[in-house]
Amino acid sequence: MAVTYTKLEEFTGTRTNSTPDPDNEGETIETTVDCRDIQVRFTDGTIVHERNVNVSFDADGNYDEAATNDVLDQHCRGVENKIAVGVIS
Repeated sequence: MAVTYTKLEEFTGTRTNSTPDPDNEGETIETTVDCRDIQVRFTDGTIVHERNVNVSFDADGNYDEAATNDVLDQHCRGVENKIAVGVIS
């Protein structure tokens, strides 16, 4: 079976992280940070592997979705090889 991918977020150049607020129980602190990657889920049958993958940019520095999709296809082949040798299970 071939490995497929699902983008878990749209690339915007920023990501918001939530952490527990140590001073207010039950509350969270949200922090927005710059990022150059997206969270991706790779799936092969029952095996699921998630990780961040760097996005691609064009010559003008703009996000290039087509090039990013090409990179994700390459990552699929890498994940498939790692599954085959037992590194990812």
